[in-house]
Amino acid sequence: MPARALALALAMAACMAFTASAQEGATEEGEWNFTATLDGKPIGTHRFVVGGSAAARSVDSRADFVVRMLGVPVYRYRHHAGERWAGDCLRELRADTDDDGTRQQVARRFEDECVMTFAYWNPRLPKQQRLVDPQTGKLEPVRFEPLPDTNIEVRGQSVRARGWRLQAAQQRIRIWYAADSGRWIGLDAETKGDRQLSYRLTSPTGAP
Repeated sequence: MPARALALALAMAACMAFTASAQEGATEEGEWNFTATLDGKPIGTHRFVVGGSAAARSVDSRADFVVRMLGVPVYRYRHHAGERWAGDCLRELRADTDDDGTRQQVARRFEDECVMTFAYWNPRLPKQQRLVDPQTGKLEPVRFEPLPDTNIEVRGQSVRARGWRLQAAQQRIRIWYAADSGRWIGLDAETKGDRQLSYRLTSPTGAP
């Protein structure tokens, strides 16, 4: 798979830092530590920390991926984003991305409009029609579709999950939440070349 095609897929899923049954009472603060895999093989981690209160919330997102072929690194991706929120409105975004040697930085304020990033932890996300891509700072049109309940494996256990299909640009992402608690527990993104990028929760602090 060409590095650029993989980069696009990783950027859509990894940088898009929703809760999936859209339960209004689901917890929005906390820490989520995910193992990222490509076609079932581990490639790195992505950590999200949401703190503060509903009135003044902060979000820290850090991704670190290395794709190897025959043990040799063929693609590296690092992303760090810091967000400042007031209620459900993004007010400030600062991000630094190293996309296999290509550096991109974002420093942007959003004082005159109420928008969201790809905030998977926020139960109001599926109501949005546009979202800010943290890697570029640009607004993108999106569409959400509910998915049938299913079971996914989280930390070696089968967990009943509810989900949404998120369509953005040319990407399709399935986001999974624990059916009983509404906690975000996983993500699957279809990439070019029929490959699959997946997140599965690994940290007990993000327990479903």
